[in-house]
Amino acid sequence: MNFFKPEQLPKLMVAPNGARPMKKDHPKVPITISEIVRTGKACFDVGADAIHFHIRDKKGVHVLDSGLCKEALNELNRMVPNMHLQITTEAVGRYSPEEMRKLAYDVMPPGISIGIREMIPTRKPTTDDIKFYQKLTQEGCKIQHICYEPNDVNLVSNLLDISKISKNKVWCMFVIGHYSGKASNPGNISSFVERLKTCDIESDWAVCGFGKEEISCLETAVKLGGKIRVGFENSLIMPDGSIAPSNEAKVKAVNDLFRQYL
Repeated sequence: MNFFKPEQLPKLMVAPNGARPMKKDHPKVPITISEIVRTGKACFDVGADAIHFHIRDKKGVHVLDSGLCKEALNELNRMVPNMHLQITTEAVGRYSPEEMRKLAYDVMPPGISIGIREMIPTRKPTTDDIKFYQKLTQEGCKIQHICYEPNDVNLVSNLLDISKISKNKVWCMFVIGHYSGKASNPGNISSFVERLKTCDIESDWAVCGFGKEEISCLETAVKLGGKIRVGFENSLIMPDGSIAPSNEAKVKAVNDLFRQYL
């Protein structure tokens, strides 16, 4: 099956479920594949040009399941063929780098997010790491490197150099804050951007934030030329401070707010 693979990082990506939010947190968190597909279509219709989704099992637990990933990708592609589709390798403290790599090899998705510090916990790329990133790049899989702090950018740079992968048009996601409650500080974004320059990486980058400071982070990002990711994975809060009725309502509100930049 052919998938949409944009040359540039999408301007507004929706992350509707993440690994942790459940129905008890919000009844509109999509858990099943059918819910993920419906949410993806609804968000695409109001401005999201990409979706980053997590697969859950029958109990709603985050899983790295290649069969379910393929099913979700095929259903999403049928419903929104012009939306970029991104799966995740997030470990959530349960999966090893070997298991993360196996998922990617088995699925070979159009897009994938990889936490660089999860995939290379020693911060020293191995032969397996090099072969992995080279293979995904050769197959045209759009890798987005997840960076939690500026030093992660250095690790991305080192990996690309060792792997002889181009440092042009590198997709990155800067995570500002943390789901556990660590405050999102928009002032931290410039540190990531400066580190890209120091490492000589030409990056197409985006930002996600958490809680009440999320919108300030998104505003800072777009004004610096970055892209943004929103959705219930990161925050249930609307720009006006109220609880979002749905992922698509949040996407629409954010898209309307930053339309001049996106």
